[in-house]
Amino acid sequence: MARQGISDLEQLAPPPVVVARGLSRVFGGRKAVDGVSFSLHAGECLALFGPNGAGKTTLLRLLAGLLTPSAGACFVGGASLRDGSLARGQVGLVSHASMLYSALSARENVEFAARMYGMPNPVLAARDALDSMRVLDRAETPVRALSRGLQQRVSIARAIVHVPRLLLCDEPYTGLDEMGSAALTAALAERRASGAALLLVTHNLSEGLALATHAAIMRRGKLARYESRSEVDASTYASEYRELVTLDA
Repeated sequence: MARQGISDLEQLAPPPVVVARGLSRVFGGRKAVDGVSFSLHAGECLALFGPNGAGKTTLLRLLAGLLTPSAGACFVGGASLRDGSLARGQVGLVSHASMLYSALSARENVEFAARMYGMPNPVLAARDALDSMRVLDRAETPVRALSRGLQQRVSIARAIVHVPRLLLCDEPYTGLDEMGSAALTAALAERRASGAALLLVTHNLSEGLALATHAAIMRRGKLARYESRSEVDASTYASEYRELVTLDA
């Protein structure tokens, strides 16, 4: 029997890919993330903006399961991140640091990640991920011999090799040339089309808004503004952003 006030259509609606409820993280008495709540469904992309020190990277680390929240909870695919690998295995993270093994080749780095995530054919999965980032021709090159931009491409390939349902990107375009940027944009579009949810942290407002279905501004650990992309006026968003983040200046 349907619960009162809930339509049949709402009951049939798929659940969100990620749900954050009151996420907080305290470091030495300072709240780096302060009561953040939001949800994203399959195919949605949240562009998250904010000044340095706003808590964006800490929030991504909480959502990736790399940090334990001081309060609140996060669920990916219905599983709590506190429960371990079931939720974390559905998340991919592209961070500032590549965290690649420099002595290993590009292929070995990505293939190792595929094996860790239990991919049924890690060799093929690694090849496909490297190919999607247009770095397959450097597959056997040790990471230490690659340029910063090529290392970033390998890092992205590793983050998507297990086909995550939630992809977290922290300034992923940094260091990429035109070809790498195009490959990343195509990879993000492919993940969204396949039903993944994306959270993109960037300082480039136009870049973020071009990809987003939702936009948010983080300030002092809180989401000071959160809205559907359709509600955002791109022509005034930059000035509104500057006004909001300079309140503490």
